[in-house]
Amino acid sequence: MRSLSILLVSLLLFGCAWEDTQPARTPAPVVIAEPVGEPSRPTRQRVTAVDTATIAASIAQQQVGVPYRYGGQDPRGFDCSGLVHFAYQQAGHNVARTTSTLWASARPVASRDLMPGDVIFFRFDDKPSHVGLYLGDGWFVHAPSTGKQVTTARVDAPFYANRMIRGGRLVE
Repeated sequence: MRSLSILLVSLLLFGCAWEDTQPARTPAPVVIAEPVGEPSRPTRQRVTAVDTATIAASIAQQQVGVPYRYGGQDPRGFDCSGLVHFAYQQAGHNVARTTSTLWASARPVASRDLMPGDVIFFRFDDKPSHVGLYLGDGWFVHAPSTGKQVTTARVDAPFYANRMIRGGRLVE
């Protein structure tokens, strides 16, 4: 009887461990369309604000797995606003560096109107204290906190949905 109890407890524990090891669904990569034209004749294209924001979202998404580093703003490590700053800088647009200055410079955008590259602000300490970049389809990328890595998450996940303050657009 004791052996049967141990076996049942082992199976239950294994079942819980199994659930924790299942891979989480991840967002599709942000796709940047290539220009269409004859290869022998280069085309001159104007980069729009939407292109810049989409490129920034793609660059931020490519940083998934980079460690969190307080004050970090390069691929050796990022904090949340450092990731946004780096992604936009690499996309050719200079944006504010801190969450509070990003908050002040971003034009408010309703959740239903978010586009890839828009910033999403979260409240953890009675003020805007965290920022991520929207990827589309309800996903965002961010550098969460010490000991973690740049990752993606769902805007509608209870932890983030309850703390989201607003979206914002950095380029027009």
